[in-house]
Amino acid sequence: MNDGQDADAFAGWLRLREPADAAARAADLLEPVRRRLAGTRPVVVHDLGAGTGSMGRWLAPRLPGPQHWILYDRDPGLLARARSAMVDTAADGAPVTVQTRQADLTRLTAADLADASLVTASALLDMLTADELGRIVAACAGRAALLTLSVVGRVELTPADPLDAEVAAAFDDHQRRTVDGRTLLGPDAVDACVAAFARHGVGVDVRPSPWRLGPDRADLAAAWFTGWLGAAREQRPELTGPTTAYARRRFADAAAGRLDVLVDHRDLLVGCR
Repeated sequence: MNDGQDADAFAGWLRLREPADAAARAADLLEPVRRRLAGTRPVVVHDLGAGTGSMGRWLAPRLPGPQHWILYDRDPGLLARARSAMVDTAADGAPVTVQTRQADLTRLTAADLADASLVTASALLDMLTADELGRIVAACAGRAALLTLSVVGRVELTPADPLDAEVAAAFDDHQRRTVDGRTLLGPDAVDACVAAFARHGVGVDVRPSPWRLGPDRADLAAAWFTGWLGAAREQRPELTGPTTAYARRRFADAAAGRLDVLVDHRDLLVGCR
């Protein structure tokens, strides 16, 4: 597979998960955000790891007043997609404008975010190392931040299967793997982030934001399961044989509308108390 195909596949995954992300985000955190931003004109939002722009499409129409979004990602192709698909109207009809910045998020500084009214991110924290997270937290300290959809290592499949727990444990180990010298936080990211902000004297409100994938999201459940099991097998190759029949059962359950999946996440609201 070439890089273009990789990017297209990842963009397709982001597109498939976007409705589930929108349904999962903790809507009760929006009111404190609105209060914090009241009177700010325009609101300047720095969206870290924007991907194809799903956070902007979700949040901008839920906030009043003129907004300017700055979308960060390493991938210029994803940024181009995000820019072209961004909404242009706020909750009260005010204009929403957008620009993109190709950047390494782990090297951002407070100066890069100096004009931010709000910093946002989605499904990002668990992909960072402790040092990288610390740098991002330091850059964000003193600003409001809404950091959504970080995995916490809790997955439930219904109906249950004896192999579920073993696969889940292997997947969590994969999330914490070391890649090119980087040891990822995976499901430990939320606790690490709260602790890092606390060291800066900043409080964090934490809310559950689980994916709930039933028959109405069978395509996403099947795609998620494929990646989940694949990562577990990569971490523990000895699982490949024992999980062959398991995979067949799960795909049959999904195709028949019998499979329900809960993938737990947490949303963090920073600096809005």
